[in-house]
Amino acid sequence: MSVYVDNGRYTLGRMLMSHMLADSTDELHDMANKIGLKREWFQQKSVPHYDLCQAKRKLAVEHGAKEITRTELAFLARRLKTTLHAAALAARGGK
Repeated sequence: MSVYVDNGRYTLGRMLMSHMLADSTDELHDMANKIGLKREWFQQKSVPHYDLCQAKRKLAVEHGAKEITRTELAFLARRLKTTLHAAALAARGGK
């Protein structure tokens, strides 16, 4: 199980941002707590993630997050969506 941060640099206002994802939401929230992110910043729209300013990204890496490229992020997001969808189906009894 791992936490990942991408090397993307998109802007939110004047801040440069990246994304943080993990193999499980528990791991994601655990890392968010370690680096001082508020739970209300959690985004679950398509793939559960947090947006990170560059200072928080650096902290995440210092706490063991793996740095990945934007291409790797896209593959990871696709895998996580499939896994989460399968887990949701299983929780509903496969219906």
